[in-house]
Amino acid sequence: MEDIYDLVKNAEMVYDSDTSFQILKDFERVLDEVDLYVYKNWQDGELLDGPKIERHWITCKFMWPRDKMPDPMGAKRLVEYDCKIGYSKNYIVNPRKIRRPDDIRPGTKKGKLDRLPIWVVEIQMPKKLIADIYTSYADAKGFNVEPAVDANATEMAPQMADMSAAPPVPPAAAPAAPAPGAGETV
Repeated sequence: MEDIYDLVKNAEMVYDSDTSFQILKDFERVLDEVDLYVYKNWQDGELLDGPKIERHWITCKFMWPRDKMPDPMGAKRLVEYDCKIGYSKNYIVNPRKIRRPDDIRPGTKKGKLDRLPIWVVEIQMPKKLIADIYTSYADAKGFNVEPAVDANATEMAPQMADMSAAPPVPPAAAPAAPAPGAGETV
C-alpha cells in the first residue's frame, strides 16, 4: 500500500536534486523516443517512486487509477529495448476532503483515509539505452555535450552543459604576451 505523503516526499527529492531531475528528464526522453505515449493511457501516469539509480539500471514506478490501466502493448514496446516491466495492483492512501462531519476521523480534526485502487508499473531501464538516446538527441540538435548517464559508471555524472547553451568555442589563437622581464638582456 502506498501513501500520498511518500509520493510528495519523492517529488520533493526529485526537484531538490539536480541529478535526479536530469535523470528523470532523460528517462522520459527515452519513453518519448520509443513512441510509448501513442498507446492508450500511458500519458496519464504519475511518478510514484524513483528514479532509483543502480549500477546498470534506472528504475521508476508510475501509477494510474485502476480504471485507466496503461496499454500493455506499450510495455511490450519497451521490452524490445531491453527494459524490464512489472505490473501490479495496489492501493494508495489518500486523506478525504472534509465536506461533512462524517468525513472527520474520530478524535482528530483530520479527514478520514481512503484507499484508492491503482495500477503500479515499474520500469527498469538500462543506463546504456538512456545514454544512447541522449547521445542521438544531442547529435540531432547539434550539441557537443556528455550524457548525464554513463552506461559503465556506478554513479551519475552531473550534466556537463545546459541544453540551451551553444557548443563551446575554442579560444582564438592570440599572440602570447611576453612575460615580465622576458627578452631583457643582462
